[in-house]
Amino acid sequence: MHPPLRPLRQRALLIIGILLVCAVASLLFSGMTGSIRVALADVPNALRELAGGRAESLPASLLELRAGRALTAFVTGGALALAGVMMQALLRNPLADPYVLGISAGASVGALLALLLMATAATVDAAALAGAVAVSMLLYLLARRDLRSGLAAEGGASMLLLTGVILSSLCMALVTLMLSIAPEGRLRSMIFWMIGDLAGAPLRLTPWIVLAGSLVYALRSARAMNVVALHAEAASTLGIRVGALRKGLFFVSGLLTASAVTSAGSVGFVGLIIPHACRFAFGPDHRVLVPAAVLAGGAFLVLCDTLARTIIAPQQLPVGAITAVIGAPVFLYQLHRLRR
Repeated sequence: MHPPLRPLRQRALLIIGILLVCAVASLLFSGMTGSIRVALADVPNALRELAGGRAESLPASLLELRAGRALTAFVTGGALALAGVMMQALLRNPLADPYVLGISAGASVGALLALLLMATAATVDAAALAGAVAVSMLLYLLARRDLRSGLAAEGGASMLLLTGVILSSLCMALVTLMLSIAPEGRLRSMIFWMIGDLAGAPLRLTPWIVLAGSLVYALRSARAMNVVALHAEAASTLGIRVGALRKGLFFVSGLLTASAVTSAGSVGFVGLIIPHACRFAFGPDHRVLVPAAVLAGGAFLVLCDTLARTIIAPQQLPVGAITAVIGAPVFLYQLHRLRR
């Protein structure tokens, strides 16, 4: 017999509610933390000032100054985590990563080429997006037979994965070449962009639109992803359009990765450890896993960015270095748990 729907919905709402509170708390903590701290007692008055469209006091000014970076970190982390969920569903591998197909490496090639040519910041963002789109289209052309056929077997996923690894290696070779010929004056900014850095990242509407649209698509496809994960070989006989689902997951995860890389550079491990951790904590049901990963990924990157700008203040570290230091041991622990 199937379990009753009401307890399942109540559990899902409870999980999402708790994670939503944690996400808001992470944003408030980020706004309060810095070289000049904002006391918790001053937060309500500061928020009222910001809601009224003015920032007259010092706490309100500090919250307004830090809010843009915190919100950019949240949307970037949420996009990477959602891309990780989709990539793991696409490749049927719980340890897959949104960067595994080389889309991030393609964005790095475009951005570093623009930096090498001393382009403006807007041109760098456009070049990063163009590089990510170019690699996505090339990968689709090389693996379109597997995506169109709707193969859920390991062979189709392995071919897609192998093609992405080869393209990523090619892009990283181009990145190494550009770094080797770059003038010293531009080398630091290029390296920080590669590692992942949110310092000076503007708050833009486009990443939020991309994340919202991708979240709607993922929630609408959650039942189909559950069926493919449990009954991959028989999914098509159960009414699932496996080929269309795989192509949709591929394109949407690529778009999310490109949006995240354009906003913050190459931030690793978020799309790897957050979906896997949420799967361990809340189960494999994508109807819960998708929103949980978005909220957890956003809160995780906000906290990592807060640590990056305060651990050795006033000097700031690239947030990608913090996520790597935290993510590598967590990934090894998850891998050990998975083997057990």
